[in-house]
Amino acid sequence: MTKPRLLLVALLALGWVGRSPAAPATTDPSSTVPVAVVPAVAALPPTLTPPPPETPRINGPGIFGVRPGSPFLYTIPVTGRLPITYAADGLPAGLTVDALTGRISGVLTEPGDHPVRLRASNALGQTERRFLIRVGEAISLTPAMGWNSWNCWAGSVDQEKVMRSARAMVKFGLDRHGWTYINIDDTWQGARGGPLNALQPNEKFPDLKALCDEIHALGLKAGIYSTPWVTSYATHAGGSSENPAGTWAKPTIPKKGNVNKKILPWAIGPYHFMKPDAKQWAQWGFDYLKYDWNPIEAPDVREMAEALRASGRDIVYSLSNSAPFSGGADWARLSNSWRTAGAIRDNWKSMWGEAYGEEKWLPFAGPGHWNDPDMLVVGWLGWGPRLHPSALTADEQYTHLSLWCLLSAPLLIGCDMDRLDPFTVGLLTNDEVLAVDQDSAGRQARRVSEEGDAVVYAKPLEDGSWAVGLFNRGLTPITVTADWTVLGVAGPHRVRDLWRQKELGAFPERFGSTVAPHGVVLVRVLP
Repeated sequence: MTKPRLLLVALLALGWVGRSPAAPATTDPSSTVPVAVVPAVAALPPTLTPPPPETPRINGPGIFGVRPGSPFLYTIPVTGRLPITYAADGLPAGLTVDALTGRISGVLTEPGDHPVRLRASNALGQTERRFLIRVGEAISLTPAMGWNSWNCWAGSVDQEKVMRSARAMVKFGLDRHGWTYINIDDTWQGARGGPLNALQPNEKFPDLKALCDEIHALGLKAGIYSTPWVTSYATHAGGSSENPAGTWAKPTIPKKGNVNKKILPWAIGPYHFMKPDAKQWAQWGFDYLKYDWNPIEAPDVREMAEALRASGRDIVYSLSNSAPFSGGADWARLSNSWRTAGAIRDNWKSMWGEAYGEEKWLPFAGPGHWNDPDMLVVGWLGWGPRLHPSALTADEQYTHLSLWCLLSAPLLIGCDMDRLDPFTVGLLTNDEVLAVDQDSAGRQARRVSEEGDAVVYAKPLEDGSWAVGLFNRGLTPITVTADWTVLGVAGPHRVRDLWRQKELGAFPERFGSTVAPHGVVLVRVLP
């Protein structure tokens, strides 16, 4: 048996391979207009994503925000045969680009927009792309893309596992597609101390500054976790205390029945240490904060927002969990993203349910502030040291990524990065799909039609085209159709299959496709 055949058999056995269509044209029985219908029975190859070309291709967002005076760090994500040489024409004074790594660094002190042309070349060719650097108060102008430790390691996380995950992100090439953040979740916290009387790491994390430096040396960014409570969900020290010194002891009160009820120690204490904690994170070099408690309330969100702003470093500010809808305007004004529901699990009901309720949040989404339906449950995960492959089918995982990208959601991988298989790598490295999430306009998709199990989401993109997802939430294959009238467009439009990166043809009034159970056909519609 050949190696490709062995790989396919193994993936089938693990449930990673689902059903996938080719795209022949047929006729919608209700119309004489041609509709591309995809049969839902053919076996998938290990991934729908074609390999990137060996010539250089610049990926990632077209815009990046930084605050005046904050350290600037952006790594140009480029695929293609190595070695690659990088350049950036029009960089403002204060920034330089490393021609060997593509890392742009420095400091900008004055607000303003700086149009730049990024360039990349290798032995096979060269490419260039427009890029806008925006210096102002808004950061996270496109949703964060990275990894978080909780869904695989939970309380067993340590410094070595985090660093291993960072190296794996580079080893599997995800950084070349725009993946950036390596985020530590709960259980890193030790006692307060140091010159700032800030939270210090416990024995699992012997040197957080060295960890941040190593992550930055890979061209990536680092994230940390905290809570305004006295004690975190996982019973580690939080950002407030019951005494002015900030000393803390592991609680003896049973966690069950206490969390989320404003009862100490799972409540905000009278003495607050948000400013010294934020300053300490900035000194270590962290770039992202997951701030986790419930109920989320505006005064506490504001207190940490002000502490982060005064820290001297841009730190993306992510609220968790179950942010009240009534505070949407506050979350959008004060933070960069907010969890709109509870914790996701790797099953259809949880995954679809997390995203389906995002519709009402649409008015609050935009560059710098994003609705967050929680992390990606793909790959090997398990919320602790015992891991398992995601229980989502291949079709459900394509739905997962497609829907999150349409919703302009933060993309945070929750799996063991060392155990990425070819299917998951393909799932996470499709640049045409990721471009939907990273589109500079930052608009969230809306449901434009829903009939039975057929659901259509559509998202307007910066260049005037549309990203359209045809979803089947049922258990049998169905035909799902997007009519141009629901997009507000008319006349012939080209349709491109984004997962297969394949042109499907021009369609005068609508496009339809057979969609597998719990599956998706994600397309781009262009004039």
